Amino acid sequence: MSIVNIMNKESTKKNRTVSFVGAGPGNPKLITVAGMELLQNADVIIYAGSLVNPKLLEDITCEKIDSYGLNLDELTDVMDSRLSNGKNVVRLHSGDPSLYGAIIEQMDRLAERGIEVDIIPGVSSIFATAAALKTQLTLNGVSDTLIITRPEGKTLDRDIIKELSAHGVTMAVFLGTPKIREVLEKVEYPKDTPAALVYHASWEDEKIIRGTVGTLADLVEGAGITRSAMILIGGVVNPTDFRRSHLYGSQ
Repeated sequence: MSIVNIMNKESTKKNRTVSFVGAGPGNPKLITVAGMELLQNADVIIYAGSLVNPKLLEDITCEKIDSYGLNLDELTDVMDSRLSNGKNVVRLHSGDPSLYGAIIEQMDRLAERGIEVDIIPGVSSIFATAAALKTQLTLNGVSDTLIITRPEGKTLDRDIIKELSAHGVTMAVFLGTPKIREVLEKVEYPKDTPAALVYHASWEDEKIIRGTVGTLADLVEGAGITRSAMILIGGVVNPTDFRRSHLYGSQ
């Protein structure tokens, strides 16, 4: 076999890899350096529709494909066809791909076609929410545990929000804004437990609504927010009776 053929085979093998990149929570500056480098060197970016801030892609010159409305087979076909043409392909997810990113099913389907995946983590909207609220998700004397969950819906037959809430620790609820009243009526926190909703955390149009388990649904519905927001429940939303960290001594 000639050196040229060997190099062509190595190049083809290399190009049979899709990079899954976490776009971060919305602010274009909150993507990782590694993620941005992949975007800048991509020939094709398949992005997660309106969940990705369009400003992130403004200065990127390549083929851009909105994956909204594409089923798994169509999405796989797009990635496969571009790879077969020797293109560098990036699949751009919102936040961090590991949280409600539906990446395993994509990876399984790609693996059937001999396509590998590299994953670049991203800043989750959970962390942007905490930053917007100027708080910690875990706080000594308040909550040392964070529960990440979502309500039942189209892709989840039954949630266990009620059972999880019985632990009384910090709870972050993804995809819960359309069902915020149902979520807050279901949880077992006392009604005066601090709760907040952050819409578009880190985006230019970020909105913060603070309340309690008993009042937040009314406040959110009154503001007309129905999507793209994180619900955070627990004492960390309004931290008062916390203990000092041992990191800074006892004084």
